[in-house]
Amino acid sequence: HPELIVADEPIAMADVSVRSILLDLMMTMKKEFDLTYLFITHDLATAKYVCDRIGILYLGKMCEMGNLHDVYEQPLHPYTQALMAAVPVPDPTQRRTAKMPEGEIPNPINPPSGCRFHPRCPIAQEICSKEVPLMRELRPGHQAACHLAEQFLHKVN
Repeated sequence: HPELIVADEPIAMADVSVRSILLDLMMTMKKEFDLTYLFITHDLATAKYVCDRIGILYLGKMCEMGNLHDVYEQPLHPYTQALMAAVPVPDPTQRRTAKMPEGEIPNPINPPSGCRFHPRCPIAQEICSKEVPLMRELRPGHQAACHLAEQFLHKVN
């Protein structure tokens, strides 16, 4: 009777027809046994189905964390914003307007100094390449590790 289950890409290799069955089983078990999942995935749509809270990593560093709704609706870190903009929209009349990050993903063995996302960040400034940003709570329960995240906070509010 575990309280926590670490599920690392639990449905990634499953056939599409089996994925929903596995997810439904996981959610049933979550309710029935009062489980907590640490659900590791690259699939944001699946994360949206499973998670209450979400943490976004870039090259092994947490860049944003918070309530699922807050992070999806009002992302504060430029990487999270790029991820959310890349999620396919099922409506063919909707076009992607956000620009995707340019450049190659840096080598995780030898990550860049400062913010790991700064070489690809469209708003990076000098401080971003020099100082590692700390996770800061910018809204209740919503944290971001970005020197410039408060700019996004003011645009949203």
